[in-house]
Amino acid sequence: MGRLGGVVFSQDLKDTMSTALDKQVAGSHYKGMAIQPAEFCQRNRLPYLESCVVRYISRHGQKNGRQDIEKAIHCLELLLAIEYPSANRSV
Repeated sequence: MGRLGGVVFSQDLKDTMSTALDKQVAGSHYKGMAIQPAEFCQRNRLPYLESCVVRYISRHGQKNGRQDIEKAIHCLELLLAIEYPSANRSV
């Protein structure tokens, strides 16, 4: 058994996690990061839209530039509309 991020894991699970985080399918825009967005979001239990924002913001400089920033903004607009519907306003 081992401890990873405050959670106890078996060695087999730690090895599997390390292997999965060491590879990336299609591209390399996450590989050079100190912590990958997927790991950050999972460990912090971020919901879907918040996770998308982290993903798009963290990769914009290495992948799709302005389009990734626009995607992050759209996710934030969706989050506002869903979580705060009575406060809907033009952004």
